[in-house]
Amino acid sequence: MVLPRLEHVGIVVGDLEAAKAYFAELGLEVEGEGEVGGRAVDRIVGLPGVRSDLVMMRTPDGHGKLELIRYRTPSSPAGDPEAPANAPGLRHVLFEVADIEGVLERLRPHGAELVGEVVRYEDSFKLCYVRGPEGIIVELAERIG
Repeated sequence: MVLPRLEHVGIVVGDLEAAKAYFAELGLEVEGEGEVGGRAVDRIVGLPGVRSDLVMMRTPDGHGKLELIRYRTPSSPAGDPEAPANAPGLRHVLFEVADIEGVLERLRPHGAELVGEVVRYEDSFKLCYVRGPEGIIVELAERIG
């Protein structure tokens, strides 16, 4: 089986506006916003009474998308915003950037904190993990050369 493409990655958040501002500062653009709910959504996600707000954001090249979702109902279990990078589950999303230090400076006012440190990986990239809103880990990669 061959998949035609990856459409998007969904991230559930408690503060939709903070997450939207964080990813906008990173360079993603809002593609659309809206509310979803109803019987079809309940059946898709396997939860009764779903009412949620969402923001679809895309990379400037249009090839990558994030769907940020805030569930109003039903109530959600608490997540662990301090989960370490090796905890099971979807743990990080990587974005290539042109100036890793500049991006870090722009993200800090949005609550971004380095998980470890910025490291030169061989002769290919500068890399780091950054924890942002809701504990979401974003890996930043700056191509060297």
